[in-house]
Amino acid sequence: MRTAKEMGIKTVAVYSDADKDSVFSRFADEAVHIGPAASSESYLLGSKIIDAAKSTGADAIHPGYGFLSENAQFASDVESAGIRFIGPRPHAIETMGSKLTAKETVKPFGVPLVPGTDHPVHTPQEALEVGESIGYPLLIKASAGGGGKGMRIVREAKELENSFERAVSEAVNAFGDGAVFIERFVTSPRHIEVQILADQHGNVVHLFERECSIQRRHQKVVEEAPSAVLSEELREKMGQSAVEVARSCGYVGAGTVEFLLDDQHRFYFLEMNTRLQVEHPVTECITNVDLVREQIRIAEGHPLSFKQDELSIRGHAIEIRVYAENASEGFMPDTGQLTLYRPPVGPGIRVDDGVEEGQEVVIHYDPMLAKLVVHADDRQTAIDRCIRAIDDYHVVGVRTTLDFGRFAIDHPSFRSGNFDTHFVEQFFSPKAMERPGMLSKESLAELAVALTNRNTTAGISHSKVTSPGNDSGAWRKRGKPSA
Repeated sequence: MRTAKEMGIKTVAVYSDADKDSVFSRFADEAVHIGPAASSESYLLGSKIIDAAKSTGADAIHPGYGFLSENAQFASDVESAGIRFIGPRPHAIETMGSKLTAKETVKPFGVPLVPGTDHPVHTPQEALEVGESIGYPLLIKASAGGGGKGMRIVREAKELENSFERAVSEAVNAFGDGAVFIERFVTSPRHIEVQILADQHGNVVHLFERECSIQRRHQKVVEEAPSAVLSEELREKMGQSAVEVARSCGYVGAGTVEFLLDDQHRFYFLEMNTRLQVEHPVTECITNVDLVREQIRIAEGHPLSFKQDELSIRGHAIEIRVYAENASEGFMPDTGQLTLYRPPVGPGIRVDDGVEEGQEVVIHYDPMLAKLVVHADDRQTAIDRCIRAIDDYHVVGVRTTLDFGRFAIDHPSFRSGNFDTHFVEQFFSPKAMERPGMLSKESLAELAVALTNRNTTAGISHSKVTSPGNDSGAWRKRGKPSA
């Protein structure tokens, strides 16, 4: 919405009962209520979102990061309603939404693939035959999956039947599709993804890579750009492979091609995310490209603003996802009221957040509160700057992953660049996260009370934050179409 406003485009937000007092709903020029807190009765109902667009005269819909952002039927319905979908065409979303179809699609384009099946495996016996063929350890994966659901690592044949049945069951429950396939399990893998942009005129570029290897439950917690281990030659090969993936499905818009990199620096296509990624700010920092602006321009029919040889890497960027989770208790989600919320400021620090002091953190949606992004001239400076920013980031009322993020980026393995996706399992424990001088939750609560009392005495109220675009409670009006 900030980017749209800079482009002179009015914005409309949709919100549920749980989000009626949210920052984003007040920042938009208009806001439309679409239903109860349950996403199945609000954000996942494409017809309600399309109706909101029609009722406000919006001529484009940006699908964001989650919910319907990779739903081919929703994209098709948006187009059928005569509204522009700020994302790829339905065919590309559908093609890349199935890992098996994606592998079949990119194979003729010379994109490296992990050895394994190129078709669904239907029975445990068939799975055993595959295991004998490609060897162990192997990985069972849901074709329609993501986020680690429907995924099982099998280290020896005797584990296969039970793991196969559990993967199929998870896939049915999570995605309504029990199709699974099998591929060789890459040991000591690193998760490297490449940002691409493609316009409606056949131009496709990559904007270099992001490393997303520090994960919990197969979901990212720390991301950086560029990767600490890629040579210029390998970076170019992976970038070109990402471009070929985009070309293979006639891609239009912003997308991310994900690869696994093994300990021999061989890379393999993993999947394509047909949307803007949560970690896109690190790419924006190192390229000085506003990816949302390019998304909107592409949807308007404009060619890309630059060519591949005009892009270069500027310094290093790190993103810490600030989740309302208790890392000491298995990263369990936490809820409560933000009695204190003070994000850090300073050179090279960017905080993309969706909360404010006094707000209630509820259980209904993803527990991410904010993204802390830092940018510096080099990787070590970026790490040090990020640590300082974390220390200056004060949140009381819910437990967050800030302390985990500090532990992770200050760990010798991260500083040296010698880590992989098993970082949490190998190095993390609640005790390892402790450090001298850490305040207890009780001490932080006392600090929150002290700060509130001090600010009240000084005549400063933090009970409500006035957002840009909400002058005197009146919506700002612009002359261009809405998004």
